[in-house]
Amino acid sequence: MSKMDSEWVKVYTSHDYFKSEIVRQVLSEHEVDAVVLDKQGFPYRIGEVEVYVHQSNFNRAIEIIISSEL
Repeated sequence: MSKMDSEWVKVYTSHDYFKSEIVRQVLSEHEVDAVVLDKQGFPYRIGEVEVYVHQSNFNRAIEIIISSEL
């Protein structure tokens, strides 16, 4: 695993791409950089969609997700 990979941590997982994208957008609105990693296979969309943030933003991201009831 590269150094860049080890600096990002998962804060949210869903089977629904759109829910994960909403989480990413809400985090971005709170100035927390987030990326969506789509692990769903095509054509059946089976699998998970994960949201990652930099490890320094982990606690803040979790607080935002909880307070936003996501």
